[in-house]
Amino acid sequence: MQISIQKQVNFLVDMLNIPSPTGYHCEIMPFIRQTFEALNLEELSITENYKGALLLSWTGTHHDQPRGVTAHADTLGLMVREVKANGALKVNPLGGIVLPGAEFENVTIRTFDDQRYRGTLIPINPSSHVNAEIVTQPRNADTMEIRIDAKTTSSAETRALGIEVGDFIFVDPRVEVIDTGFIRARFLDNKAGVANIWGAMLALKEEGAIPLQDTHFLIANYEEVGHGGSNGFPEGLHEVLAIDMGALGMGQNGDEFHASICTKDSSGPYHFDMVTKLRNIAIQHNIPHKTDIYPYYSSDGSAYWRAGGGARVGLIGPGVASSHSYERTHIEALEASTRLLAQYLVT
Repeated sequence: MQISIQKQVNFLVDMLNIPSPTGYHCEIMPFIRQTFEALNLEELSITENYKGALLLSWTGTHHDQPRGVTAHADTLGLMVREVKANGALKVNPLGGIVLPGAEFENVTIRTFDDQRYRGTLIPINPSSHVNAEIVTQPRNADTMEIRIDAKTTSSAETRALGIEVGDFIFVDPRVEVIDTGFIRARFLDNKAGVANIWGAMLALKEEGAIPLQDTHFLIANYEEVGHGGSNGFPEGLHEVLAIDMGALGMGQNGDEFHASICTKDSSGPYHFDMVTKLRNIAIQHNIPHKTDIYPYYSSDGSAYWRAGGGARVGLIGPGVASSHSYERTHIEALEASTRLLAQYLVT
């Protein structure tokens, strides 16, 4: 099945440049909805639940064993925890963002009434000419702050700008597509997974195919805090396939050039029959893939199970390096994951 990889990369880049830290879905979800609607797929319905997630239901050739597929559009980010006496902002992390990996990253502070101010996440007292301990100083929410690009030296002056506790702070994604095929950006986790779903649906359309079974695609918006997949699917699903990044690093089997098939994460093993099915599809269709175990990871498939879901659950996705920091993958992993999902849909 042919994959229009450049169209998929373009969609991914557009998503990466739209802020969507977990809890803030009002920009990304309308864009995603419009992009899927533009596929003009017959028998596809799209609804949004009260939580803000999208459910795309595509009628298949069979209706006896309906399936679910999920990926999440929410990302890591920050919130204002405190307006400090010096006018800077103490942050509170959204999800497991690696703060040292965001040191000196530029950000946008969004006020309650949607004013936007630029700033930078910096260590407290960051100048090496003033602070002899800056190299060894710990990096965490207590030792870092947002320096606002506005004339303010007090909490009163900052509050006069409209900035208050609870405002979202968008971390710059710094998206680059390199001519060697690498894609580097923050928040490939898990906008790459949403792009996989769109790319697979496009591939089926271009083949004149539809899913084997009625399939419900959940684009979740609270995965990074553990409950994105806990609801939103209809009852009675036979299988659920989560699309999320493949975690890479020392001791891992995956890489940035293959689709990763997760056999186990911190929530336990994925369903043996689903893992076996996915491996067989990959082998049969010569899809580059590697199996792996993620020791410090869970997915919306895990959340679905924890909430009482009774379907078989599997997990695949492109290998992504430097997770929860400045991430990187390759178009080969993106394409392999899309091919695996597309073939799963018709198998």
